[in-house]
Amino acid sequence: MNPSKYQISAALTSFNTETAEPAFESVTKSTAKVHHLPPSIWKKMVGESKSPLDKAIERTRDFFFREQLPEGYWWAELESNVTITAEYIMLFHFLGMVDKVREAKLARYIISKQTDEGSWAIWYNGPGDLSTTIEAYFALKLAGYKADHPSMQKARDFILANGGILKSRVFTKIFLALFGEFSWLGVPSMPIELMLLPSWAYFNVYEFSSWSRATIIPLSVVMAERPVRKLPPWARVQELYVRPPRPTDYTFTKEDGILTWKNFFVGVDHLLKVYESSPIRPFKNRAIAMAEQWVLEHQEPTGDWGGIQPAMLNSILALHCLGYANDHPAVVKGLEALANFCIEDEECIVLQSCVSPVWDTALALVAMQEAGVPPDHPALTKAAQWLLDLEVRRKGDWQVKSPELEPGGWAFEFLNDWYPDVDDSGFVMLAVKDVKVRDKKHKEQAIKRGIAWCLGMQSQNGGWGAFDKDNTKYLLNKIPFADLEALIDPPTSDLTGRMLELMGNFGYSLDYPAAARALDFLKREQEPEGPWWGRWGVNYIYGTWSVMCGLEAIGEDMSQPYIRKAVNWLKSKQNIDGGWGEVCESYCDRSLMGSGPSTASQTGWAMLALMAAGEAGSKAVSRGVEYLLATQKQDGTWDEDAFTGTGFPKFFMIKYHIYRNCFPLTALGKYRRLTAADVPA
Repeated sequence: MNPSKYQISAALTSFNTETAEPAFESVTKSTAKVHHLPPSIWKKMVGESKSPLDKAIERTRDFFFREQLPEGYWWAELESNVTITAEYIMLFHFLGMVDKVREAKLARYIISKQTDEGSWAIWYNGPGDLSTTIEAYFALKLAGYKADHPSMQKARDFILANGGILKSRVFTKIFLALFGEFSWLGVPSMPIELMLLPSWAYFNVYEFSSWSRATIIPLSVVMAERPVRKLPPWARVQELYVRPPRPTDYTFTKEDGILTWKNFFVGVDHLLKVYESSPIRPFKNRAIAMAEQWVLEHQEPTGDWGGIQPAMLNSILALHCLGYANDHPAVVKGLEALANFCIEDEECIVLQSCVSPVWDTALALVAMQEAGVPPDHPALTKAAQWLLDLEVRRKGDWQVKSPELEPGGWAFEFLNDWYPDVDDSGFVMLAVKDVKVRDKKHKEQAIKRGIAWCLGMQSQNGGWGAFDKDNTKYLLNKIPFADLEALIDPPTSDLTGRMLELMGNFGYSLDYPAAARALDFLKREQEPEGPWWGRWGVNYIYGTWSVMCGLEAIGEDMSQPYIRKAVNWLKSKQNIDGGWGEVCESYCDRSLMGSGPSTASQTGWAMLALMAAGEAGSKAVSRGVEYLLATQKQDGTWDEDAFTGTGFPKFFMIKYHIYRNCFPLTALGKYRRLTAADVPA
């Protein structure tokens, strides 16, 4: 890397000539000659006597310097599965505004992700997923791929072998119903009249998770209207039925037993179907009007809804169903927001499900500080100021359950003021805590507001969810519509661990009531084997990392048996190569907890968890360091194909492209700081 002027300046002015230790090293040989540095000092600065650990840290540190964007933030791709891009193609066909050039690039991306067996998976190297494959096939057909195309033939064989359209998930059936390829009768009911229920009702829209609420409200408008855009014969996908559907195929299967909640809600759905077919629905129009107003109010100035593709796409569909033209400002802004989520190269376009600049920037800031970059370095101060400027200062949906709570905190995306979350808020405050910014008072006030908001979001059981407090109506995940099992946002161990880490780093102790309640929650949530389940990362390694860092920060005695149990579990899951890994299948099969090929990100989590428990000098951590040094590339990065992020456990997995680099850097930097040790080459 050619260092910028401010990097050269920082290196030269912070060098301690008495100890011959540079506080920050980023110079070139020519720069040293110009300033006539002594040979002994120059050798130290260019790294001739540096350890392999130092060199590895500096390579990744310099990578992050190169990757920082001019505005000061970091932002890497957030990869998911092809349904996000496939539904983008469907949207344009439904709106009647297809751009064939862009559509061809979207289709090429979908084709590029097809497995050898002809299916599409929801994580790298995962099993073929029926619903994902159906949506990919349908989108490709809309884009002009013929049924006899080899890729289509293989996909169709997989789909039919796994039960066809009738076995697909709810959202896949909804998209097919929009084009008349599946009956609306077979879609679980989500009556628009739900909008009219008050917030104190047991079931109301504010008992849904934020992501479900932002998606379901506009989708309920679409389902109330039940639009159908007929397709030309070449675009239809009736060949994906194993046999012609019968009326009974549009009912929902009951589970074994009579008195079960699922069977109860299947019965309720039958009654709702009767109600929805009635010509007399006195409250329908009022509910639609309320939903329309909600959608318009919740659109951000940038055009986003909820900062996620499902909410954005369904809001555009809802407005279209309500008669909004494609050139209406709300629709135009919504389409622009979706376009801003796209990544395009010469061959392909992929639509991301979300963007994560705030999260990425906070992670990078923490990693850079652990790498030894001074807190007053211009790159860090610029990033910290960028984060501080994005503090959320207005009330959002969270106020329904916390009306007296003042706003604060941060969201995940560039702009999502309706939905800040405690995880991003906590990590941002940890990231900026020690960074020198131009307006110290602004930082202190933002942190004060952020901490107050986070503490105010604690649920009654002592834990934290992501976007709402006490979002714990578990029965909602039993309704037929909830086949992704993600309609609620209950408190989880990983987020609760983050809140303990936040409190501990800002002077709170275990005597503080919120911390004591959180500790009790975590003790109840610990798995019998020792780890903690991870809601937002894969999986038990992620959850255990977050909890252990929180326990250490809040001052818990890390020698206690329950913590040593977690330590022993982590050590037992270390792979022969010295790294750690865990497959996405561990969400479905507990026997796979903590098991899988080693990855850079998960190795970083495991090392950070062990170091939080006082294990920096252990053989396990040392082997983890060796693994990271051995697998690092010359440019300071690591390869990682695995999906180690979680959207919805089991059903929607994520690959954060920043994870494979920021977490190893954080772990290596912390290891060096705690041990001042070297690892042999």
